Amino acid sequence: MKDSWDGTQDPLAALRAGRPAPFEEFVRSETRTFLAYFVRLGASRAEAEDLAQETFLKLFRSAASSAATSYDVRGQFSGYAFRVARNVWIDRLRRSRGAGPGPMGDVSDAQVHMDHRLNRAPAAPDEGLVQRESAQVVRDALASLPDGHRAVFDLAVVEELPYLAIAEALEIPVGTVKSRMHSAVARVRAALEERERVEDALRARGESAGGERRA
Repeated sequence: MKDSWDGTQDPLAALRAGRPAPFEEFVRSETRTFLAYFVRLGASRAEAEDLAQETFLKLFRSAASSAATSYDVRGQFSGYAFRVARNVWIDRLRRSRGAGPGPMGDVSDAQVHMDHRLNRAPAAPDEGLVQRESAQVVRDALASLPDGHRAVFDLAVVEELPYLAIAEALEIPVGTVKSRMHSAVARVRAALEERERVEDALRARGESAGGERRA
């Protein structure tokens, strides 16, 4: 989900003005977005459906209740929506008596989502394998980062949120978002460069061995 619901398209602002249609359209359009988000965090499909429904309900109530002051209409609805979703997930973990989330597939999912958005098809039979191997390298690189860094990467790469919306979602300063994203990207870039160096070395060794056999 990009920031297309921010500003004048804000569904909660519309609800408060007595116009439910934008919020209804938001629910129809973004249900799959939140299902995927919760699955990436480790929820089962059934759990993700319940969590998405709870997220939409909490968003609706935050607009309907005059006592709900946590949302300030500042053009950052997308970030606020993910903040609510994240808190719904945290509450779910607390209800599970502190059980942690399952293995996170942020980076693998990011590769799938990005390939789908760009409508990329492998140009050669082995390109799909290369893409999958690259996704694994990225996943391994980010697995060594703190959860907060992976959360920033997920919202920036998969959900395509701007830094200001990510700051709203995670309740951290924009500077922290930028710093964490920089660290994540640096780790990914270093891992990919190392993979390329290893492949070049193996390729050179193979070519050298082939030359020796011919000699």
